[in-house]
Amino acid sequence: MAVNSKKVAVYVVVVFALYVIITDPAKAADYVQIGFEGISDAAQAIGDFMTWIANGGDS
Repeated sequence: MAVNSKKVAVYVVVVFALYVIITDPAKAADYVQIGFEGISDAAQAIGDFMTWIANGGDS
């Protein structure tokens, strides 16, 4: 029976995340904060781009 590689990859990521959370909760919290900061920065950049387009693309 063939194993779906996507399922294996998700399983590995989940196991790694649980390992990091259990062994070093402070570092795991830092990783989550970095992730949310990245998402926030990306959303800000998209908002700035859309505002630039709405203003006619003028510099």
